Amino acid sequence: MPSALPDGEPVPSDGALPASALAAAADRPLGFYLHVPYCATRCGYCDFNTYTATELRGTGGVLASRDNYAQTLVDEVRLARKVLGDDPREVRTVFVGGGTPTLLAADDLVRMLGAVRDEFGLAADAEVTTEANPESVDPAYLATLREGGFNRVSFGMQSARQHVLKVLDRTHTPGRPEACVAEARAAGFDHVNLDLIYGTPGESDDDWRATLDAALGAGPDHVSAYALIVEEGTQLARRIRRGEVPMTDDDVHADRYLIAEERLSAAGFDWYEVSNWATSEAGRCLHNELYWRGADWWGAGPGAHSHVGGVRWWNVKHPGAYAGALAAGRSPGAGREILTDEDRRVERILLELRLREGAPLTLLREEGLAASRRALSDGLLQEGPYEDGRAVLTLRGRLLADAVVRDLVD
Repeated sequence: MPSALPDGEPVPSDGALPASALAAAADRPLGFYLHVPYCATRCGYCDFNTYTATELRGTGGVLASRDNYAQTLVDEVRLARKVLGDDPREVRTVFVGGGTPTLLAADDLVRMLGAVRDEFGLAADAEVTTEANPESVDPAYLATLREGGFNRVSFGMQSARQHVLKVLDRTHTPGRPEACVAEARAAGFDHVNLDLIYGTPGESDDDWRATLDAALGAGPDHVSAYALIVEEGTQLARRIRRGEVPMTDDDVHADRYLIAEERLSAAGFDWYEVSNWATSEAGRCLHNELYWRGADWWGAGPGAHSHVGGVRWWNVKHPGAYAGALAAGRSPGAGREILTDEDRRVERILLELRLREGAPLTLLREEGLAASRRALSDGLLQEGPYEDGRAVLTLRGRLLADAVVRDLVD
């Protein structure tokens, strides 16, 4: 969750939504994102809305404390119940992200999940995920999460090479993420993801192959692999600007992506989104698919974003301001926007084109259709799905996904 917040109109103090946003809500899936904004240290590439103890000292008082955080987030879940009314929907997915959610006690994460269950109810087959830092969990911690209702865990591995982890300022040791997969399986987790990053300055093709091999050897059923994006204002951006480490170029990113596709496909993984692979339909991250398909989700926590029925809003960034608003009985919302039909059409193209199922051609206007025909002839879209009325990226198209999307939207 990037730290910068957009502009928008004010959010009502009680968080109320327009009636149009709640119309036919029972027909739409509902998910919850629970943001935990704490980290032990700040990674050099990170631009997320997270805080270390040093960064919070003296800026939020007791309200920003990790010790009180679970209760504060529970208060927002209860606010969500009031705002969404007597909607009979059960929650389909819950995703606890950060930050490092596992800096909180396992019982705190279970308590936060319990609030969603108590206020809304969970679907019988609900997907319940937490992100985890490999160094912040052990078998007992994972067992508590599993017993408390979590059934999916995503470990931040990033790389198997120590020198790459050092550039990223990651604090875990090589080998620990793989051990975590075994511990999660032993605790009874149905689905385990490993998050990887490629294109770190100083990383070689062989380093990336070693990372993929280590990840696959651990036995997850889901792998996410993202190209490193150097965000302005981060420590890594400053180091690159000073010439301390080189910037990785787009050609290197493309080569690493092809290596990932080759290794993952050979191991029985299929892509279902440009940066995500799973061994089965059940292994796909349903929560992220809610985002990609424009469903409803409530994001609880500092800086968290929500979307319900074409209304998008976001919370204040700082944990102290967030907790203060809830303590005063106010919505922590900082701003919102009501999406037009055109906004939603464009967003569907932007997001659905990245999926294995692609986007329906009926979303495209005349110029977009012309661009899609050019993309087809250039080998960027698959012929079979196109004939059936869908724009689906080829492997080459996945390498150029952002450019293809821009052309189709225009």
